[in-house]
Amino acid sequence: MRTDEGPLASRTFLALLGLSLLALLIRVVSLGGRVMHWDEGRVGYWILRYQETGIHSYRPIVHGPFLPIVNDYLFVFLPASDFAARLPVAVVGGLFPLAAWLFRDYLDDDEVVALGALFALNPLLVYYSRFMRNDVLVAAFSVVALGLLVRALVTRRLGYLVGAGAFMGLAFTTKENALLYVACFLGAGVLVVDHRLVRETRAGTRLSDVLAETWPTAVYRWVRGDDATFERGLARFGLHVVGAVAAFFLVVVFFYAPRPDLWAALSNPAALPGLLEESTVGPAERFYGTWVDGGHQDNDYLPFLYGYLETFVYGAPVVLAFGVVGALLDRYSPTNPGFRPLVAFAVYWGLASVVGYPLATDIEAPWAVVHAVVAFAIPAAVGLAFVVRAGVDSIHDDDRVSTGLAALVLLAAIGGTMGANVAYWNSTEEADKEVLQWAQPGNDLRESIVDVRAVAEANEGTDVLFYGTTTPGGDSVELYVSDESSADTPPPGGPAWHSRLPLPWYLELSDAEVTSTSPDTPPEEALADAPPVVVAHDWDRSEIEPHLEGYTAREHDFKLWGEHVVVFVDEDALRQARQTPRT
Repeated sequence: MRTDEGPLASRTFLALLGLSLLALLIRVVSLGGRVMHWDEGRVGYWILRYQETGIHSYRPIVHGPFLPIVNDYLFVFLPASDFAARLPVAVVGGLFPLAAWLFRDYLDDDEVVALGALFALNPLLVYYSRFMRNDVLVAAFSVVALGLLVRALVTRRLGYLVGAGAFMGLAFTTKENALLYVACFLGAGVLVVDHRLVRETRAGTRLSDVLAETWPTAVYRWVRGDDATFERGLARFGLHVVGAVAAFFLVVVFFYAPRPDLWAALSNPAALPGLLEESTVGPAERFYGTWVDGGHQDNDYLPFLYGYLETFVYGAPVVLAFGVVGALLDRYSPTNPGFRPLVAFAVYWGLASVVGYPLATDIEAPWAVVHAVVAFAIPAAVGLAFVVRAGVDSIHDDDRVSTGLAALVLLAAIGGTMGANVAYWNSTEEADKEVLQWAQPGNDLRESIVDVRAVAEANEGTDVLFYGTTTPGGDSVELYVSDESSADTPPPGGPAWHSRLPLPWYLELSDAEVTSTSPDTPPEEALADAPPVVVAHDWDRSEIEPHLEGYTAREHDFKLWGEHVVVFVDEDALRQARQTPRT
C-alpha cells in the first residue's frame, strides 16, 4: 500500500485523463450509426411516451429508471435520436477510466494506468458503452463506489463514504444486478479478511490475540484518527455513515419515485410517507416478483456458462490472458507472495461473476460479461504492467530476446484490441454474434426508416400498417396489436407489440399513425385500402405483394439471424414526400 501524491502520481492522473478523453472520443464518434437493438428500441419508446405523458413508474422487466429519467431531461436539450439516447451511457463509459485513480493505494502507478487503459479500450466495454443499456452504467457506478470506499478506509477521509453511498445508489437505479455487486463485494471482502488472518497466524500471532487484541486495537485507532477521544471519532464516523445511507436513499427515491407523484408530493408534505414507500418498498416488491419469484432464471446452466465464456474469449481476450498472468504473478511474487488485498478481492469477485451470471440471467446476453470484465481488469492491469516493465528493463539491459518477446506480446494485445473494436464498432453482422446480442437488426434498415419518416411527415391519416401473422409451423402471433392505443402507456396491450421492436421507437420519433391487421384477416381485405407503408414478415411477402401494386419492397435482417422483415413503401407517396419541404 502507498499513499504518496507526488509528481509521479500527478503524471499518472494526467495519463488517466488522456485515456478518458480517448475513451470518450471512441464512444461518441458515429454513436448513432448502428440501428437500435430490440431492447434499445423498447426502452427508447417508453422514454418518448414518458416525455409525452409525464407518467413513469418502475417496471422491473425494463430494469432501473436511470435512463428514462436522465434521457427525459436530455431530450429537452438534444433532439431525441439514436445518438442522444445512447449518449449518457457513452459519457459514463468514457469517464470510467478515471475510476482507476481511486485504487492507487493498492496498485503501482503503471498498474493504475494499465487499469485505465483496459477500462477505456476493452472491446466489450466499448461496444456496450455505445449501447443504450444499463450494464456499463451499473458496472461503472459500482466500481466507483468500491473505489471511494477503499479511499475512505485508507485515508480515513470519511467524506468518501458519502460519495460511495451516492454512487451505489446510482448503481441501484440502473439495473437490479447491483445487488449481485454487493454480494460479490461482501463475499470477496470476507475472503480477503481470511487472507489477512492467515498471514497474521502464520507470522506467529495466536488467533485469539489477533481477534481479541490486534484487530480491535487497529479498529480503535482507525475510528479515533486525529480526534481527541475515541467517542468523538466514533460520533464522526457514525455521522458520515448516516450521510452515506442518506445519500444512497436520496438518489434511489429521486429516481424510483413515480411521476408525476413526485412533483405532487413536493408540494404536499402529507404525501411524502406514501411516496417514500412507493419509491423503496414498492420497487423491491416488484423486483422480487419479477426477477426472483418470476421464473426468469429457469434456464440450462451449462449452455449459458458456455456462451458466457465464449463471449469473454472473443470480447475480452486481453483481459482474460493478462488477468491470468497478473493473478499468478501477484499470488506467487517472490517479493510479496500471497496476493495484494485488492488483486485478491478482484479475482474472487471476477470468479463469482463468471459462475453466478449464467445462473442469474434470463437470456444468453453478451452484455452480462461486462460484469466479469471490470473485475478481472484489475489483475489484468497487474499482468499488463509487468510485461511493460519487463520490456523496458530488457531494453536497459540490452536483452534483445526479452525485448522482442515483450514487444511481441504488447503488439499482439494492442492489435487484437484495436482490431476487435474496429470489427464490433457498429456491426450488425452474424459473424460477430459472440459479442453482439441476437435481437440486433441490420443497418440497412436505416434507409427504410428514413423513407418511412419522410412519408409519415407528409401523409394525412394512417401512415403504417403492420401485417399481423403467425410464425410458420407455430401459433405465435407477430406484429398484431388489437388496441393500438394500449401502447400509449406501459405495459402495451397484446398480443404482439414487442415483436415490432425496435420500429416503435422510430415510428414514435416520426409521430407516425400506426395500425395493424389480425392474422385471421384475408390479405385482400387487410390490404384493401393500405396506407403508404406496410410492414410484414418475409414469410408473408409472396402472399401480400400482389395486393400492393405501386409499392417498393425492401427486405431487411430483423435479427442477427433467422428473422427478416419486409417494408413496403408506396412509390408515389415517397416521391411526394421527398418533394415536400420539411418544417
